[in-house]
Amino acid sequence: MLDIADELLDWCERGRPFAVATVVAIGGSAPRQPGAALAVDAEGTVIGSVSGGCVEGAVYELCQQALQAGDAAVPVLERFGYSDEDAFAVGLTCGGIIDIFVQRVDPAARPEVARALAAAAAGQAAAVARIVKGPAELLGGTMAVTADGAYEGGFGDPALDGTVRAETVALLEAGRTGTVEVGADGSRCGEPLTLLVESSVPPPRMLVFGAIDFAAAVVRMGKFLGYRVTVCDARPVFATRARFPEADEVVVDWPHRYLDSQVLDARTVMCVLTHDAKFDIPLLQRALRLPVAYVGAMGSRRTHLDRLDRLREAGVTELELARLRSPIGLDLGARTPEETALSIAAEIVAHRRGGSGVPLTGAHTSIHHDATHSAGRVHSVA
Repeated sequence: MLDIADELLDWCERGRPFAVATVVAIGGSAPRQPGAALAVDAEGTVIGSVSGGCVEGAVYELCQQALQAGDAAVPVLERFGYSDEDAFAVGLTCGGIIDIFVQRVDPAARPEVARALAAAAAGQAAAVARIVKGPAELLGGTMAVTADGAYEGGFGDPALDGTVRAETVALLEAGRTGTVEVGADGSRCGEPLTLLVESSVPPPRMLVFGAIDFAAAVVRMGKFLGYRVTVCDARPVFATRARFPEADEVVVDWPHRYLDSQVLDARTVMCVLTHDAKFDIPLLQRALRLPVAYVGAMGSRRTHLDRLDRLREAGVTELELARLRSPIGLDLGARTPEETALSIAAEIVAHRRGGSGVPLTGAHTSIHHDATHSAGRVHSVA
């Protein structure tokens, strides 16, 4: 529900109970990811979406039933899938399967939810963990966790609270949403509970180095994809707010010096567009050693080969060089700044999601897939 935090916070501040349906897990070609939510208030107002339209009507009815039951409402976990017998039956005609958890929330009784929503709406890191499968007395139990590890709410058992807090902090630090299985007594071997942990973190960063004409189009594409975009160039005549009005930040500084001043995470992407060795080499020497998601550099193939030689001379290893995406972007035959920005964005998305970049026509690959780094009992998506 943190994905609709702004709207839900308004309802909470006005003390309006609501029912919220949240995607817990998906299978096949489901249109929305875990954490996607739809909420309904007592007046029948709807916000959000769980399926892009496929099962919204049925989910709306479940929410209405939860609201009508009032304090006696029992949270439910429902599965929706494609019906071969009747394509118009309640189901996903795209062939996917989604599990949806429906719960009534009274803001007065769930202050931890309101505070988590407020943090998410303010762009701060926050997570909400809810029990979506387990004993009836625990179903719907909620804990909210902030970036410093402090928690509110809980499940009435210190051991269980400690385990859930630890699992939630781990997913929050990774900026991930997903399900986790723990024991009802807080151990790893008790009666199993399934938790849905929703994480809300500040937008990922895109650093665009080189205030050239192509950079303006890359900035627009980065904003479209939801990044917080910074443009950095050492030349004040080019790095101006007038030239990059859509950037969140325009910095006049040597790229490598600016990079040294930043604290970056594993979601950060860097687009090096200067193709000038005096800027590129010290910048890339540092960038390729950082645990960021993507480092791409613009330039011809000749520029690329020269750049590799210079980076080797600067001490960059072959393993580090293997991380460099250069020439930047996918082969779309791009010529204009907008087309080039599209090819860069396509490569960033493919790299993030584990896509191949090949046409879907005739391909025998999944349409929706993620380069998920989960292991063991945690099942999560970005």
